[in-house]
Amino acid sequence: MATFGTLSDRLTSTFSALRTKGKLSPADVDGTVREIRRALLDADVALPVVKDFTAAVRERALGDEVNKALNPAQQVVQIVNDELVGILGGEQRRLQFAKTPPTVIMLAGLQGAGKTTLAGKLAKWLKADGHTPILVAADLQRPNAVQQLQVVGEQAGVAVYAPEPGNGVGDPVKVAKNAIKHARDKQHDVVIVDTAGRLGVDAELMKQAAKIRKAVDPDEVLFVIDAMIGQDAVSTAKAFQEGVDFTGVVLSKLDGDARGGAALSVASITGRPIMFASTGEGLDDFEPFHPDRMASRILDLGDILTLIEQAQKSFDEEDAKRTAEKFATDSFTLEDFLAQMQQLKSMGSLKGMLGMLPGARGMKDQLENFDEGELTRTEAIIQSMTPKERQLPKLLNGSRRLRIARGSGTTVTEVNALVNRFEQAAKMMKTMAKGGMPQMPGMGPMPGMGGGGGAATARKAAAKKKGKGKSRSGNPAKRAAEEAARAQGLGSGAGAGASGSSFGLGGGAPAGDKQPTAEELEALQKFLGR
Repeated sequence: MATFGTLSDRLTSTFSALRTKGKLSPADVDGTVREIRRALLDADVALPVVKDFTAAVRERALGDEVNKALNPAQQVVQIVNDELVGILGGEQRRLQFAKTPPTVIMLAGLQGAGKTTLAGKLAKWLKADGHTPILVAADLQRPNAVQQLQVVGEQAGVAVYAPEPGNGVGDPVKVAKNAIKHARDKQHDVVIVDTAGRLGVDAELMKQAAKIRKAVDPDEVLFVIDAMIGQDAVSTAKAFQEGVDFTGVVLSKLDGDARGGAALSVASITGRPIMFASTGEGLDDFEPFHPDRMASRILDLGDILTLIEQAQKSFDEEDAKRTAEKFATDSFTLEDFLAQMQQLKSMGSLKGMLGMLPGARGMKDQLENFDEGELTRTEAIIQSMTPKERQLPKLLNGSRRLRIARGSGTTVTEVNALVNRFEQAAKMMKTMAKGGMPQMPGMGPMPGMGGGGGAATARKAAAKKKGKGKSRSGNPAKRAAEEAARAQGLGSGAGAGASGSSFGLGGGAPAGDKQPTAEELEALQKFLGR
């Protein structure tokens, strides 16, 4: 995701220079603060915000919390993170719902900020949360605004109240007021009013928006602002605050803003929290705004919580259980592989999800070159197979693979690669489903893990060591202990490890002695693998 890309690169570069220093001098702190100031100004952050931010960072960085820290560089990063959370609004602010439905949410902002599309995103998000929203077409000035809202509503699967055709016809105040009664009659618990915007801030816009606000008495007034307008965000936000006032901010087109000036300025300047962010063109590219998580993204510390939440939306527990059973019984097919891949795609952009991992900026080139179209090509290959071929990949001979390649618009080489990857993945997952650790190329099984063989593998290791000579240890006490253990048929973990056992198990009993049972070997394996 391009969001805050430039600022993040500058800040991570600045902090990397601190990591080589065991103790920070006042000169080091001043140099760091100076680089932070430059990075923020280059990111189009408002000057008053930059001054307050850097002053707070400098004061804390020169204080005892850094001087007494075991790792001063990490402490400075923590200070910057805390201050970023502060200017982004502090804690997350949720929507305030009316005690008696419907809850009225009014959208305001300039034309082109993305209010209409955002209305659909918000409605879909609320619907997924168990609400029954309705969209109100109160933008009657912009050409085809009513029709656009109806299309967006249909895509989101929510109702739209549009009694007027728009295109300059109709009274938006009357439409908004009548919409509340309509919502009560139809039992909609949330009303989202899409108002008109202008190409610039003007008195007529403010007057109309103020009238609509007075008529519907909204529970929330959300100011929708284009994150890409930079410094203009401050003056626009101030004008709307004075003319209409709003309770929260929604950042649209955040995915296209590499600098982040609007996000870092508007909450601090207006004193109103950023509540939501639009992160893409799709109706699902919409998320609540978490100041602490966004600060972590800016500093390349990752955003694991958001990543988990996205995964949970697409996760089906029953389906996961069925898949695990198929792995364990060796019945996992290409049909199942296709279903798993489609579930992964439903989570959203893979590039965006990978960008939420800690240290993702260090993989910038790899992320930029990551081809999400590979999933689509893989999907096309599997869908070009017959149901029987998906169930039994062994049927795929040369002529079948050529037919599949032609049907999917790929090459035979790509079909072969997919089948090979599937077979390797199925084999690996089968091993893991049985409690083992798949063997990586050039590596033996991991100590303490079943290795896919469990007691059987341990028995082989014991048999291999059977009948070996006395301990070679130079320590008399250790040698006596090892020989005593061998006399009992168990061997020494240390001795066996030295002679190359995969699991650190001993070599077994001398010839003629009783072999240990599978249960005894399994218990010993668990003990040694703690």
